Amino acid sequence: MSKLEFFFDCSSPWTYLGFESLEQMRGRHPDLKVLYKPFLVGGVFNAVNPSVYANRDNPVPAKQVYSKKDLQDWCTYVGIQIGQPPVFPVNSVKAMRGAFVALENECIVPYARAVFKRYWTDLDDISQETVLREIVSEVGLDETEFFERISQQAYKDMLRQNTEELIERGGFGSPTLFLNTDDMYFGNDRMALIEAKL
Repeated sequence: MSKLEFFFDCSSPWTYLGFESLEQMRGRHPDLKVLYKPFLVGGVFNAVNPSVYANRDNPVPAKQVYSKKDLQDWCTYVGIQIGQPPVFPVNSVKAMRGAFVALENECIVPYARAVFKRYWTDLDDISQETVLREIVSEVGLDETEFFERISQQAYKDMLRQNTEELIERGGFGSPTLFLNTDDMYFGNDRMALIEAKL
């Protein structure tokens, strides 16, 4: 049985595409064991990939135009809608800590999908507690327990540990995937390469 680790932060549109592409691939490979690993992409950028911020501050106009087209082409291909949230970049800390609560309650896929959709399709600010409460209710998690847990140091530590782990393993962005521990892939467009290996 092959193992695929999926390091993800819901604040990235390309990660939304990667997530849905992964779920489609899982349907074709039911024996694939997927480990979902929430992390903070901002922490990775700060540590090893600050060029992301430089590109945002001084974008190449032609590349910026093409990137928007490329994103929409991928949306059509994968079958999702991605718009431009009014709040970008967004503080995804609480949502990503919450992913550990979802993992413990075995509802990580519906939880992550709901967070992605609320931010990238509905264009809601996922840093706001009111939005998170609606997501939590939608996926059947206990609201009181959810917010108690994500404020605990243990959940802060888990998110930091995954972020540090990705950096130590050579990652620099989201989504990053590892097939059978040491075969790394970056980006939503690498699913075909992963599936060819499988």
